[in-house]
Amino acid sequence: MASSRRIVAKQLGELLLEKGLISETQLEKAVSIQKEKGGLIGQILVMLGYIKEEEIAQALTVQYGFPYLPLESYEIGPDIIKAIPENVARQYNLIAIDRIGSLLTISMSNPLNVQAIEDIELLTGCKVQVFISTMTDINNAIKKYYGKS
Repeated sequence: MASSRRIVAKQLGELLLEKGLISETQLEKAVSIQKEKGGLIGQILVMLGYIKEEEIAQALTVQYGFPYLPLESYEIGPDIIKAIPENVARQYNLIAIDRIGSLLTISMSNPLNVQAIEDIELLTGCKVQVFISTMTDINNAIKKYYGKS
């Protein structure tokens, strides 16, 4: 599956700079916060109000070739939701969206989390196809399909 993905050898911050979505100063501030407190650069940029989650998701789409899927109007069947336990969905910030035979399609906010993908494949016995959604979209879908908690 990895061979079908387009890998652009650029950091997310560089890509956002090139697209004119953030400034050099904004990136430097986000990087200093990341060094101090940890976290993902994209989430830090969103937290600082420099960029929207959707812009991050779309930049990841360009950078890595994963398709972007906004989830707010997407309906997921109860049998699909049961494929991944709630605790796993919350832990990795992902949700199952479709299944055809032994191919399970999931949407996640961090498609580079290889451990999450491997865990889902082991758990379900399916090959996993990945889409990108925003963290907010996935959290809302988890609340909608698994309940509050």
